Amino acid sequence: MPTIRVVLVWTALAVAILVPVVIAARSPLLAWRDGVYITAGFAGILGLALLLVQPLLAGGHLPGLAPRRARLAHRWLGVVLVALVVAHVAGLWITSAPDVIDALLFQSPTSFSPFGVVAMWAVFATALLAAVRQRLRLSPAAWRIGHTALALVIVVGTIVHALLIEGAMGTVSKAAFCLLVAAATARLAFDLAVWMRARRRA
Repeated sequence: MPTIRVVLVWTALAVAILVPVVIAARSPLLAWRDGVYITAGFAGILGLALLLVQPLLAGGHLPGLAPRRARLAHRWLGVVLVALVVAHVAGLWITSAPDVIDALLFQSPTSFSPFGVVAMWAVFATALLAAVRQRLRLSPAAWRIGHTALALVIVVGTIVHALLIEGAMGTVSKAAFCLLVAAATARLAFDLAVWMRARRRA
């Protein structure tokens, strides 16, 4: 029975990620885009996909993975997420630097830009916090609160950014996937609240 559960959970996760990616790959809107723009776009899509996996790893909700391996995977996927964000922004910069500059300065006329920029800086801040965690000698509570708070900013900003964009991703599949990301992140925040309450009682 545990083996069946492992297969079902991982299969469901794979399907949840692959469906919107495949729909985006088959979008007719890509026919008028160059390779750099498409690469930048899919870097963003894959980054969104990681936002579903990361809270599941952090919360230990993926069966078949020992806690230590889950934490290690979470760290490395965090590095991958930073790389995807950089690739996303760099690709858009190559395609249209003025638009990226306007977005970074919060002067873009597009409604989705500021949410993406805030999420981007939150990703970088999370990576920086992880890099200096030992030097700052953060307590487990301070680390989890800070890390989770930044994760919430990343997820909310990214979801709003994605939903406001009328791009290659299918409207229904994108909305459904964003709902899954929101649910996984909410569960992570709930786990933190339970953990903090238990620490106060101890």
